[in-house]
Amino acid sequence: MEEQKFDYSAAMAQLEAIAKKVEDPETALDEVDALVSRSKELVKQCREYLRGVKEKIDSLDHE
Repeated sequence: MEEQKFDYSAAMAQLEAIAKKVEDPETALDEVDALVSRSKELVKQCREYLRGVKEKIDSLDHE
């Protein structure tokens, strides 16, 4: 199976949508719980992506 490329912009857009949904008083508590769990996963993926980008930049500085 081919590894899917991480889309940082899409992840950030999804995090923004999650934040709006969580702030909406019409959102059920169970849904808020699921949204918070999803946001934690997205934040983890974003951090890993940014770490990888930083490592690439750092390696360019040492060439």
